[in-house]
Amino acid sequence: MNMARRRDFVVFGLGKFGRSVAQTLSMNGCDVLAIDKNEETIQDIAASVTHAVQADVTDMDALIALGVRNFDAAIIAISNDMQSSIMATILVKELGIPFILAKASNDIHKKVLEKVGADKVVFPEREIGVRIANNLISDNFVDYIELSEDYSIVEVSILDEWIGKSLKDIDMRVKYGINVMAIRQQDDSITITPGNVTLKEGDVLVVIGSNTDLKKINIVKD
Repeated sequence: MNMARRRDFVVFGLGKFGRSVAQTLSMNGCDVLAIDKNEETIQDIAASVTHAVQADVTDMDALIALGVRNFDAAIIAISNDMQSSIMATILVKELGIPFILAKASNDIHKKVLEKVGADKVVFPEREIGVRIANNLISDNFVDYIELSEDYSIVEVSILDEWIGKSLKDIDMRVKYGINVMAIRQQDDSITITPGNVTLKEGDVLVVIGSNTDLKKINIVKD
């Protein structure tokens, strides 16, 4: 199923990560059912999601009664209780939810979650750490999204040697092995097909490529 078509989400666990995901989905017009065992936590988030319910995420009967099987995707945001995280993943898989994203606390936890049915496992703190570290060590780095261990999308300030040239002049695909997706200019306007645009000081390129190739222009370092 295309992620863009998912509009109904159930979020299990309302720590910092779960709460952030639930509220952001809700702000973007999605229907969100937030579930946590703590009543005070439920009261705090109730006004910012579609439904907020106190329940045991490992109780299949409770999940059925809440209509969890009707949701497009489940976010298992419980990493401090590995047993509950794993059980919740198993149960929503059995209920037939098409897509399951789970938060892991370590690599062993990740492997178990994948084994029992999670479609995607994330380490939010680790991923934020990688992003910040790359920001600190790359001189012309603006922003960074790791797609996998090998590929990234980055926003990068243009090099001085590129000013006054077009992307066709530079030919980044041949010279660096990377593809330019867009140019963000100083007024925050975005050019999506930027081949003939002349680069100016202050422009930012949105590029995609392997981390090996990105290092050629000092975007990603070891």
